[in-house]
Amino acid sequence: MRRTALAALCLAAAATASLTGCLPGGEDKADSKPKGPFAGLTGGEIADRAVEATSNASSLRMKGDIQDDDGSRIDLDMALDKKGRCAGTMSANGQGEAELMMTGDTLYMKYDEKFLRAQDEDAPKEETDGVVAMLAGKWTKMSAKGSDAKDMASFCDLDTVLADFQDVSSDATRGKTATVDGTPAIVLHEKDGKDTYTLYVATEGKPYLLKVISKSAKDPGTVTFSDFDTPVPAETPKGKILDLDALGG
Repeated sequence: MRRTALAALCLAAAATASLTGCLPGGEDKADSKPKGPFAGLTGGEIADRAVEATSNASSLRMKGDIQDDDGSRIDLDMALDKKGRCAGTMSANGQGEAELMMTGDTLYMKYDEKFLRAQDEDAPKEETDGVVAMLAGKWTKMSAKGSDAKDMASFCDLDTVLADFQDVSSDATRGKTATVDGTPAIVLHEKDGKDTYTLYVATEGKPYLLKVISKSAKDPGTVTFSDFDTPVPAETPKGKILDLDALGG
């Protein structure tokens, strides 16, 4: 399942691309005397505040879709925190779903049949049938420190996911106001060559980054952020758990 794990990491990268890939900018003339939410601040200054607030969150939820390098559409809905806990679901091209949780040093995953067959499309049918019979609908576990799990384990750590948020200099321009899932926000616009990004920053409470729309040839997609500082519902699944490390998986 390594390709899927890496695709999840790409999603986080796409969410930060609009802030880390932009050109360091000078003052935007259109923002010289901004009014309304964040009065007196340029778009870049608002983006910088959003970076700081989001980076300081102890936990958050990421939900969205992004295009993988091979053209696959990856859908992800994941809560994660700075203690390495995560819980959520992922799928590729709408073909099935995998549930995952990580707590302590253990990564738990459960795949449905459709997901497993989509991942092994090029394998012999007999081999795929065996994988489905063994794994479909069952919780599995493996050490988060093992080679098969390290990519996903890194994604489950919020500090790692948001690492590229540091030391960002944004040249975003201010846009209109909007709402994201009922939360008032201001719209910011970024451009990096032919790639464009739309950012939504909360105007009430802390200036969290609420949504990113990427119109990039490499990483198009949409990601929303919510549930800041909310405990992640990650715990050991109940019932029988298949130990993949013990099976040599």
